Amino acid sequence: MRVVREPGELTRTPRAVALGTFDGVHLGHRRVLEAAIAAGHTATVVTFDPHPRMALGYGVELLATLERRLELIGEAGIEETLVVDFDLELAQLGPEEFVDRILRPIGTEVVVAGTNFRFGRGRSGDLALLERIGFDVRAVPLVENASSSRIRDLLRGGEVERAARLLGRPAEVEGTVVAGDARGGTLGFPTANLRADPQLLVPGYGIYAGEAESRRAAISIGTNPHYGGGERRIEAFLLDFTGDLYGRRLVLQLWQRLRDERAFDSEDDLVAQIARDVEATRRAHPPA
Repeated sequence: MRVVREPGELTRTPRAVALGTFDGVHLGHRRVLEAAIAAGHTATVVTFDPHPRMALGYGVELLATLERRLELIGEAGIEETLVVDFDLELAQLGPEEFVDRILRPIGTEVVVAGTNFRFGRGRSGDLALLERIGFDVRAVPLVENASSSRIRDLLRGGEVERAARLLGRPAEVEGTVVAGDARGGTLGFPTANLRADPQLLVPGYGIYAGEAESRRAAISIGTNPHYGGGERRIEAFLLDFTGDLYGRRLVLQLWQRLRDERAFDSEDDLVAQIARDVEATRRAHPPA
């Protein structure tokens, strides 16, 4: 998939444009993308970075980084994506000014979005307006409960299997592998320690079974209470893996929450529990 930052970088050609932020690229978003692909023109996404609510000063815990969002959009079959810089100037554009600056120059003929999509200054533009000014508008019905806000609530509670049903894929947490305290290696379970983007939502504390680098992974999110930790850590033990991951970007799939994190009576008890977590991870399956 080709990704550009300016409308002028795209050839003016008949396009079916899927409009939206697409945070998380959940089931509802995927239906919008599918409708754009089915429209018969060059399937194109117009999305925004940063998240519009962030640009307006509101806090948002993102479900995916921009890099991951673009990967998921590309995997859905979209041919080209225009990432529009969302700033206060863009936020002040009226709906028709937005159309003239962003949609018309790239050859948009079909616009596809969820039925509740709004755009332009004060969210004053909607799909009915786009239809009135000449676009072929395809309104995609919302998928029940499949909203980014609902998925955030589930992930904060560690309910990764329920979140997966709304995402249409396993829940994820993403970060860069950094040096840790190497304690896992001394216990026989060396872990990759992730530093996540501070704007990214990290699921609730606990021990999870999942996957990373196409290998099953036992994943710990929390403060490591057995050692009196206070800082949040994201650690993944990749089963049957040897190699150096330092400095690499890692996307962890969270398949199943195994248990709460807790302190143990002894280090031997901790090691025994980690071994049980690893065996549970071997038996785990991706969410259906």
